[in-house]
Amino acid sequence: MVLRGLQPCLQSIDVYLLAMQARLYNDRPMVKRASLHSLGCRLNQAETSVLASQLRCQGYALVDFGEPTDLLVVNTCSVTEEAERNCRYAIRKTLKHSPDAFVAVTGCYAQTGVHSLRRIPGIDLIVGNQFKSALPSFLPPSHTLRKQPAPEVVHTRTIDRDDFVLPEFGEPHSTRALVKIQDGCNVMCSFCLIPFARGHERSRKVDDILSEAATLAAAGHQELVLTGVNIGQFFQSGVTLAGLLDRLEGIPGIQRIRLSSIEPTTVTDDLLERMGTSQKLCPYLHVPLQSGDDAILNAMNRPYDVTTFISLVERATARVPDLTWGTDVMVGFPGESDSAFEHTLDVCRRLPFSYFHVFTYSSRPGTAAAKMAGAVPVNVARLRAKTLAELSRDKRFAFAERWIGSSVAVLFESGTTEGLCLGTTKHFLRVAVSSETQLANQIHPVIITGASDRWAVGHMQNWKGTHSDS
Repeated sequence: MVLRGLQPCLQSIDVYLLAMQARLYNDRPMVKRASLHSLGCRLNQAETSVLASQLRCQGYALVDFGEPTDLLVVNTCSVTEEAERNCRYAIRKTLKHSPDAFVAVTGCYAQTGVHSLRRIPGIDLIVGNQFKSALPSFLPPSHTLRKQPAPEVVHTRTIDRDDFVLPEFGEPHSTRALVKIQDGCNVMCSFCLIPFARGHERSRKVDDILSEAATLAAAGHQELVLTGVNIGQFFQSGVTLAGLLDRLEGIPGIQRIRLSSIEPTTVTDDLLERMGTSQKLCPYLHVPLQSGDDAILNAMNRPYDVTTFISLVERATARVPDLTWGTDVMVGFPGESDSAFEHTLDVCRRLPFSYFHVFTYSSRPGTAAAKMAGAVPVNVARLRAKTLAELSRDKRFAFAERWIGSSVAVLFESGTTEGLCLGTTKHFLRVAVSSETQLANQIHPVIITGASDRWAVGHMQNWKGTHSDS
């Protein structure tokens, strides 16, 4: 009888306790999730890494793109129409699984296509390139993060020309750390929006670069990849790219320094001298050709002709032992005749490229090429791209095959692909091995035993101790 009398009271206490638990749960500060997605170039990837570090410092929990999230940051590209289409797809994909996610868009598309982005449903914040590094400061406080009725726009047509420092150092996911050293371009190629999207050439302050490089080395990164829009134009407080390389070589722990894409007119004798003698600077150049036809190069407003480009390749190859070459080639540019394409195909066959990236011309509003006559039919451009892609695969296979029987030092990435551990040599040869142990961020000697158009395959040498890259 006594227990039955107490039952309503006990039930009231249970209800009260549940209510208190719910209140405590709802009142506690919830950790917000942030997902970042980078489109386009390595420079964008480096900048996205910096944004990720800033958001982590603000208390966000970073999640992989494609996972449920409270915040999506898309660092966009505007080089092609397809890149802009990928931006719209990334937003739709995220809002499908996270309909309440706050969406912030930055990068080159945000700079050149702000009016188009305003019309895309689901975007809450648009930040132009001038303010990209400050994007986290334009976000609402994380506890008030919610969808907006219309996007806030932080944008200016002009971009500062002053040399710069980064607000935060990135924390690269890859063992090969991207380091931004330069931004902007003055070349004004007729097909390119980048001068409008990123402004005039400017360089990052040397001390800031060295500080980040030392931080990366202390964190265990062994390879730095120097990136920018036109890195050969790096010049800061009297220091050229070659001078910057001298300073980076002195940082303990860094085994490799690699240049990302560099314009042919900026590959100097000083740079080649260092590449030929350095123990750390990788003997690798990715130099955009774009076309092997002088008339097309002139229409593109490229500052060289085919003879000059070939001369560079011959001069550099003679000065740098085992120099590896990569390039970019564009097909379907307005006025590209069958003979002009054959010229490009011939140059690509003759020069010692280990691969090339093939791009189909995409008309960009506001560029000089967009007004040119002589549009190439889509089916013709696609066929030309396919022809060059097949040649590139043949080149990749021949490059990998050339190393069979050799011992090469491989810096391994994390994870596996098709059950194989993948890494790269200083010559940018992709190498796959089978291993039962974790190899991430380690340099090991590998005997190359086979080749494909994707990578070389090999087996680990019997080895103990510390291995230097050679």
